[in-house]
Amino acid sequence: MLCLAMRVLIVEDEPLVAQAVERALLQAGHQTDVAADGAEALAQAADGAHDLIILDVLLPAVDGLTVCRELRRRHVGTPILMLTARDAVPDRVRGLDAGADDYLTKPFATDELLARVRALGRRGGGPPGGLLQVGDLSLDPARHVVARGTRQIELTPREFALLAYLMRNAGRVLSRDQIAHQVWGEAVGSSSSTVDLYIHYLRNKIDRQTARPLVRTVRGVGYMLDG
Repeated sequence: MLCLAMRVLIVEDEPLVAQAVERALLQAGHQTDVAADGAEALAQAADGAHDLIILDVLLPAVDGLTVCRELRRRHVGTPILMLTARDAVPDRVRGLDAGADDYLTKPFATDELLARVRALGRRGGGPPGGLLQVGDLSLDPARHVVARGTRQIELTPREFALLAYLMRNAGRVLSRDQIAHQVWGEAVGSSSSTVDLYIHYLRNKIDRQTARPLVRTVRGVGYMLDG
């Protein structure tokens, strides 16, 4: 089930774990950023632009508990889901006392991770603005509804995630690499044709029967939604 789309910061120094978490989030329709250590996490999270932070406890440079305390000290209220290999009660208590909103023990099931992400998204009220609007095109992440003017448009979950990414970056040219990474969670490589195919699907559904197409091709670069 595609839930309310969020921008999520993943803070994890184990590449395989970070990739697995990122892939699951992207497939669920979220946008992701990744930090490999605590110092990088503080730099990325300081402006409060993320809707959720998934934070590993054991990190190089600055550990997760310190990152959590420092963000709260700076009045960054972004919900934090802590990941740890330690499941003892005192360890969970330390994480929560540091300012975390929830706690997940490794190894964990992807379904449980996504369920906790959904719960924290509901608690945090979801991303600012909610409804996305570009011209007469609207997308409601909460209700999974897309409309062009008065015409409602049915999209698959992947098409929906692609359109949401384009709309959040309206007026900005996005490369196939960027699109593949955010929507499919993989390097473009063999996915280049897949990106082109799904752009074709979107055009057929969104720009069909309209005098003003919104999805544009920028030759040699990629695609953009005309904002």
